Amino acid sequence: MDEDSIWKGTAVNAFDEDAEPFDLKDDGDSDDDGDDDDDLDIDDATEDDVDFVVAVYREEGQPMAVPMDFDLANDFDELVRQLGRIPGDSGATGFVSVGGEFFVACRVRGRAVEVLLSDNGAANDWPIARDIMDYLNEEIPDEDDDSAPVGDLEMFAANGLRAFELEQIATDYDEDSDELVRQIARKLKVAPEFDLAAESFDD
Repeated sequence: MDEDSIWKGTAVNAFDEDAEPFDLKDDGDSDDDGDDDDDLDIDDATEDDVDFVVAVYREEGQPMAVPMDFDLANDFDELVRQLGRIPGDSGATGFVSVGGEFFVACRVRGRAVEVLLSDNGAANDWPIARDIMDYLNEEIPDEDDDSAPVGDLEMFAANGLRAFELEQIATDYDEDSDELVRQIARKLKVAPEFDLAAESFDD
């Protein structure tokens, strides 16, 4: 599917059930800079591991959501690039959930990038979590350390989801991470659009 058909499909409806996952990776800007050596000891998430990768944004004030390619659950830089190409009113937010274990929320508005990783310990097992810890200049914890969220807990404050509420959601480690993201979507009042996109992710 080309870019024009993607935009046409999402401009008319909040969610297009027939839309292909959002994926514009073939832009000729792929650059292997050889800095992936740190990830050699951990495996990429497979399609079976990834619960969903969904982008949420608003167009003319209306909430929109679209599934993205599962490979973006392994590459934070590429996730940021693809979110930056979505023409939302005030940027786009990507939600990634892996194995029910942790989630990533990443908002891209122009050159501004805000990110939250729900569990810093996920960096011991998953490439995107390690990428985010590197991006935030955070130390990767020991495997026996207590879990904690890292990143911008204030990222949705302007949308009515305050930092302490987002922290409460992120630190509910007894709940599956995909369900935690659905709680966030409800708080942000984009739940119907998000749920449709998440449900179609595996189609």
